[in-house]
Amino acid sequence: MLLATIDDTETPGDTAAGIETVGDFIARFLAEIGVTTIFGVISIHNMPILDAVARQGKIRFVPARGEAGAMNMADAYARVTGGLGVCMTSTGTAAGNAAGAQAEALTAGSPVLHITTQVDREFADRDRAAIHDVPRQPEMLRGVSKAVFRMWDANGAIGALTAAVSAALSAPTGPVSLEIPVDVQRSTAHGTTRIHAPRATRPIASDAVLDEIAELVKKARRPLLWLGGGARGAGAPATELLKRGFGVVTSTNGRATVSEEEPGNLGAFNMTPEAAELYASSDLMIVVGSRLRGNETRNNQMPLPRPLIQIDADAGQGGRNYPVEIFAHGDATDTLRRLLDRLPAKLDTDPNLPFDIARTRVQSEGRMRNVLGPYAGVAEA
Repeated sequence: MLLATIDDTETPGDTAAGIETVGDFIARFLAEIGVTTIFGVISIHNMPILDAVARQGKIRFVPARGEAGAMNMADAYARVTGGLGVCMTSTGTAAGNAAGAQAEALTAGSPVLHITTQVDREFADRDRAAIHDVPRQPEMLRGVSKAVFRMWDANGAIGALTAAVSAALSAPTGPVSLEIPVDVQRSTAHGTTRIHAPRATRPIASDAVLDEIAELVKKARRPLLWLGGGARGAGAPATELLKRGFGVVTSTNGRATVSEEEPGNLGAFNMTPEAAELYASSDLMIVVGSRLRGNETRNNQMPLPRPLIQIDADAGQGGRNYPVEIFAHGDATDTLRRLLDRLPAKLDTDPNLPFDIARTRVQSEGRMRNVLGPYAGVAEA
């Protein structure tokens, strides 16, 4: 390999029989927690890991032409499967190439593990012009990551991997970056370390806040449920709320959490004049897993129904873009299920609400088609 002949100090070398390197341990860890696919770009800095993946034969490596494409694929994989997407890049420019695509994953809250690399520990963070080195790579990654970790040595391999995967999968989900210096990848691992799948943590809303929400819901005649990307895994309880009398509207990232074949689902036609009329006729809205972004609320100026209730796994999102009457800090699925337990099988809601929502959707869709003009065919494709 040409690059190896230019800088033979970076050549990974063969793994001696019976000796597990950290690269081998990483491959074993990923396979044992259920990872089946890695998207990435091969580089001299990540070959100790990718060589181990190839030797192991349990994980498919999908090579990309560029790191941005690899991150986009890992993001899409996470969104489609609902599981962990894994992207592999190299140090410096390669990690930077993935940053734009990783920002998209961060916005969408996609659980992606970005395994990138670092120069040998002797040179890391010291601006000594080692090959591929970017002295402030962690700072760059923090801007597009939910969290950033570094694996400092073989002893900490299990901890760094567990922390990174747990952070990516824990609500609110998001892309997490893990730096692994090349010399750490080549070092000898502790082959007796046992692997267990990291646990995703979920905040649990209090019973008191759910009791309060339930009492307000029982009084509402035209309640609406706004579903964001953070509600994607809560399709079953959200659909049950619709069946009991709620109307549904979604953000772009929350689309199809509830089937858009349901007449009571407005979908993401959330900012049209017709949608504003629907909101004005409603007497309660529960926002689940959505930041109510400006591009879906006319820069937070669109009036929303009151009382406005927010459910989010990220405590810092409470009331950030709209003042709310009640904020429930909790996982979307768990919170909606426990809310259902407090509600009757059928709410005393306006029977015309599904019809009004269906009409609003047709009118909103027609308006959008008129705006698109000749490009409406693209939306149909």
